[in-house]
Amino acid sequence: MKKNMLNNTREEGGRDGEKGEGWARGGDAAKWPPPPPPPCPPRAAVTAGGCPASAPFPGAGGREPASSSPLLPGHEAGRLRRRWAGSFEAMFPRSHFSGEVRRAPASACSRSRLRAGGTVLLPSMLMFGVILASSGLLLMIEKGILAEVKPPPLHPPASELARRVGGREVPGDFDHEVLRDIRNRTIRSVCGQRAMPRSVWELPAGQRRTLLRHLLVSDKYRFLYCYVPKVACSNWKRILKVLDGALESVDVKLKMDHKSDLVFLGDMKPEEINYRLKNYYKFIFVRNPAERLLSAYRNKFGEIKEYQLKYGVEIVRRYRKNGGKSAGDDVTFSEFLRYLLDEDVEKMNEHWMPIYNLCQPCAVRYDFIGSYERLNEDANHVLEKVQAPSFIRFPERQSWYKPVTAETLHYYLCNTQQKLIKELLPKYILDFSLFAYPLPNITSEFCRQ
Repeated sequence: MKKNMLNNTREEGGRDGEKGEGWARGGDAAKWPPPPPPPCPPRAAVTAGGCPASAPFPGAGGREPASSSPLLPGHEAGRLRRRWAGSFEAMFPRSHFSGEVRRAPASACSRSRLRAGGTVLLPSMLMFGVILASSGLLLMIEKGILAEVKPPPLHPPASELARRVGGREVPGDFDHEVLRDIRNRTIRSVCGQRAMPRSVWELPAGQRRTLLRHLLVSDKYRFLYCYVPKVACSNWKRILKVLDGALESVDVKLKMDHKSDLVFLGDMKPEEINYRLKNYYKFIFVRNPAERLLSAYRNKFGEIKEYQLKYGVEIVRRYRKNGGKSAGDDVTFSEFLRYLLDEDVEKMNEHWMPIYNLCQPCAVRYDFIGSYERLNEDANHVLEKVQAPSFIRFPERQSWYKPVTAETLHYYLCNTQQKLIKELLPKYILDFSLFAYPLPNITSEFCRQ
């Protein structure tokens, strides 16, 4: 792929440890606001969060508590990635497919029904449907028979007109509510597996460090935000700085400093971490994994000299014949994907590390999972939930910003070897499945269109 095909793009953003807390549910916490935090013990050093800094490991001597799981949670997640494409039973027990559909205990929520054309569709059936759909899509990709399948948009635009369902009017975001229910039930099923982590302290040390340095803290407004690069995180960081008084407005034209004037959960002591995980409002924003990778590729290798020198030069040298003279600014998308295929997931740069590894949705029970496709609507929901001042709004996209369109994504994917994409998908399969994103359609028949 030639250098001039790198369309410039700039992105200006956009379970805590206790088993008794609710799972990610895209809604309100059970009790709000929570009780105030305990006073900090007297010490000389004080962090930006108002409490002494300490290594984020519980127990005497900084040792980690032994996990009750028979396997390390990180190893389990890796095992699931490797086996998913070959057998969906690695994620869900065989009994789920033996004619018996297991159901969660009845509750007011689980008894809710979605009516469409007079037909009653149980949420548990939705869960079963998404399991079958994910398994079927992987099988069709493996067999190369996925053709002109055009699934309905999982993230309908906010401007979508009201629809007729069962003879009555419903809002245009009805599909989004269904998606949210599917997403939450999928997370609950996957994270309910015995060897998956139930708290941050059950994570291996490396995974825990990655998570804690991506959880930003607002003690004033009592929330935790797990930032994901290439999912509007720059704008969210601007909002945190405005809330804390470090910035006058989200519209200030300054180069974003991603470290200063921000409080990271990893800078706090174990008891401070546990308190905030248990009592603060926790949210995350996600994006289509394939679209996020393309956004990172075009931005970092098309614009950022630092990334061209640090990663681009090595990628070209490794995957291109006679590529030793490259300046790193002509990396092709296929070369980038080959690099990702050979990289250890846990050692990846944060801009292309899977969202699962960055934010660990099994170890942290998020109260709300927003999506990039509904950025403004979901961001306004969060700002209202944390009771941010009314003058603070989520920044509008700049006029020069060039988003990754569906056509752009299809162009890059269809000009990449199918085998390469198929081999890379298992590394990001948890992002596709947990957050209910469709797998990319890369068949020859579809790409010819």
